[in-house]
Amino acid sequence: MDSYTIELERAIISTILFDPSLLEEISSQLRKEDFLHPAHQNIFSVLIELDKQNLPLDEEFILQKSSQKRPIDREDILDIKGTNPVAQKENYIQEIKNRSVKRQLQKLSVRIKEESQKEGKSAEDILDNIEQEIYKIAQNSQGSDFRSAEEIVVGTLEWIQKMKERGNSLIVGLDTGFVDLNRITTGFGVGDLVVIAARPGMGKTAFVLNIAQKVLDGNGGVAMFSLEMPAEQLMLRMFSAKTSIPLQNLRTGNLNDEELSSLTDAADGMSRKFLFVDDGGMLSISALRAKLRKLKSQHPQIRLAIIDYLQLMIGTPNSGQRYLEISEITRGLKMLARELEMPIIALSQLNRSLESRDDKRPMLSDLRESGSIEQDADLILFIYRHDVYLEKEQKKQAKQAKKDGNKEFVPTYVPKSEEEAEIIIGKQRNGPIGTIKLTFHKACTRFVDQNREFGVSIQEQKPTKMGMSMNVEVPNMHL
Repeated sequence: MDSYTIELERAIISTILFDPSLLEEISSQLRKEDFLHPAHQNIFSVLIELDKQNLPLDEEFILQKSSQKRPIDREDILDIKGTNPVAQKENYIQEIKNRSVKRQLQKLSVRIKEESQKEGKSAEDILDNIEQEIYKIAQNSQGSDFRSAEEIVVGTLEWIQKMKERGNSLIVGLDTGFVDLNRITTGFGVGDLVVIAARPGMGKTAFVLNIAQKVLDGNGGVAMFSLEMPAEQLMLRMFSAKTSIPLQNLRTGNLNDEELSSLTDAADGMSRKFLFVDDGGMLSISALRAKLRKLKSQHPQIRLAIIDYLQLMIGTPNSGQRYLEISEITRGLKMLARELEMPIIALSQLNRSLESRDDKRPMLSDLRESGSIEQDADLILFIYRHDVYLEKEQKKQAKQAKKDGNKEFVPTYVPKSEEEAEIIIGKQRNGPIGTIKLTFHKACTRFVDQNREFGVSIQEQKPTKMGMSMNVEVPNMHL
């Protein structure tokens, strides 16, 4: 047994016996398991029990208390009493903690070897368990305590000063690239789980790629998990949005010399960006955690992670109860966002039932497996383009007219190259909800800000006289 570690432990326990008032402070930083010597573990544990019962922390009471469950040798107490108490206890606490962490890592290394030799257990599950254990060890090694009002005030003022020096009173979190969305959200916050939901064809992937491009242009990194679309198709969309070359032309290679030159420049610039795409398809929350933790450690520039889309992820099977799997996934994504200190965007499908409503604008209840998504998400955005439904209805009418032999049918809807899009904020944990209007360039799969003086309607929760809350719309808010 390490004699130096034993001496450290004796010194810290001797300090408690010399001044029992220090037990509370020391026990908030050290656990019984942090001590190497089993006798020191027992004595430390007994001291805490005695303190809880307001009994003296001395030799006789320690022996009396210990005899009931776990005997302590008087010689061990005499060895402790023969060790001088220390003045710089913080250094001793830190060294004991440091050695405790190393021992835990050594034990974990043995467990890794044992687990890897077991049959019937996947490597993915083993890796996830190991990462959880390492994270737990890291959290325990840091310790935590209450922060005083003075410390909190100083930290808050430093943050305000930092915001002031940035000269930007609008964006606090990650810049989305959309002025009005930034105004109402102040950017996507560090540690936020952002859910972007819509019916198929509304432009979820295009919208999130536009946000990713803004991050990349600011020299930040983006990790994207594409469960439905190959990475090359994603890149085609990003090239189209970046160069204004129609996506169909890029797909077919129908480019003139000027467009080819523009594409070459865009490709050269994009190849230098910190963009990483996993398009493997099947993805569990444990695999995502492992991959994203590793990528973030290798590339600290990563500022945003995107999952396209949520319902294609795999959770732990729960007897066919898919909502339990989704709950596990959304909770895991939220905890991972906090751990990695960056926003995570998860795209989500909406229930088909909204198609039967006259007003097809999405609401929270339209989210598939909405309970856990609504609970865990910090921000929920819906994408709605009315022209999608108008065009769909027109095609339906034209098909029916052809079937009925109605040659007099005249289409009333003319497809547009640019359509109005609504970004509906259905939930925002730290701000108001409302609707933001953008313009969608169909050919280039690109959302852009509308040039207007008015256009954001914000709903704020205000109390009524009866103590309940209601949504109060404040239209035409001047920006």
